[in-house]
Amino acid sequence: MFVIRPVRETDLDDIVALADLTSFGLTTLPRDKELLESRIHESVQAFLNISRGKASGQAYLLVMEEVETQKVVGTSGIVSKVGGFEPFYAYRIETSRQESLTLNIRKDLPVLHLVAEHDGPSEIGSLFLHPDYRQGGNGRLLSLSRFLMMAEFPKLFDDEVIAEMRGVINEKGQSPFWDAVGKHFFDLEFPKADYLSILNKEFIGDLMPVHPIYLPLLPQSAQDVIGEVHEETRPARKLLETEGFRFQQMIDIFEAGPILHCPLPMIRTVRESRRKTISEIVEQIDSEESFLISNASEDFRVVRSKLQMTTEGIHLERAAAEALQVETGDQVRFVTPKAS
Repeated sequence: MFVIRPVRETDLDDIVALADLTSFGLTTLPRDKELLESRIHESVQAFLNISRGKASGQAYLLVMEEVETQKVVGTSGIVSKVGGFEPFYAYRIETSRQESLTLNIRKDLPVLHLVAEHDGPSEIGSLFLHPDYRQGGNGRLLSLSRFLMMAEFPKLFDDEVIAEMRGVINEKGQSPFWDAVGKHFFDLEFPKADYLSILNKEFIGDLMPVHPIYLPLLPQSAQDVIGEVHEETRPARKLLETEGFRFQQMIDIFEAGPILHCPLPMIRTVRESRRKTISEIVEQIDSEESFLISNASEDFRVVRSKLQMTTEGIHLERAAAEALQVETGDQVRFVTPKAS
């Protein structure tokens, strides 16, 4: 069995090992032990204040733990609100109409406009699962657990949720879009600029061009990757789209990966999840259907298990109850892993 739980300080070595397996472009899980230690500490503090929290930029990091070995095999995270002191930067794809009455020519040209968001929305990220565990619905459990947390603690998050999807980057860390745009202004290779953006985003505002960029002026190789995702990110994008996320013509400023949006109440897992009381804990439930089940505690936890609904509440298997740290009389939130 696997359980999703808040990250702990003692998870650092496992998190570092996971980060060493990531490829270029996953900036929220950097190959930097000191930065990872700082992220873990920030998340621990955020969870300690969860009952008093509001959407003000807290970063929550969840991990997937194999219960039998207590090994951390995956991560997923939420930032309660992006922006603030360091703006959230993106390019918006718009259309510019150029017209000449003399030549009787009218052209609609796609252009990129730099936007800086200072007040939200919430952002999900840091999704990574060890390659040996990418089966059996583990990726879905890891990803959707964030939405059960949002459903349980809605005051912690903004009304809008975004997901920056990793764009097209090759195995050497080269990005066609970065080489065509950002590299000319920053004089840095993509991996270095991507890493620096984790430390401090001030240089983006200092050097990024504020004037519109006309897409037809870019090399075809750069145009082709705008709004496209890294090959390894395709399953994550498909999953989010089944949850209600949509591409709204916003892209990452470095490698042009799509930014998906969805109003928090419209996320499928949030909308369909229900909260009920445990009426009995049993050894085994004879059913083919499994649910994603979370506790209602500040020590937030999620498992995938079977349950049985009754007039008094629900019956929950003992292994799931132990992983969730719940007892008879406690409430849990649950939802089907896939849309019905």
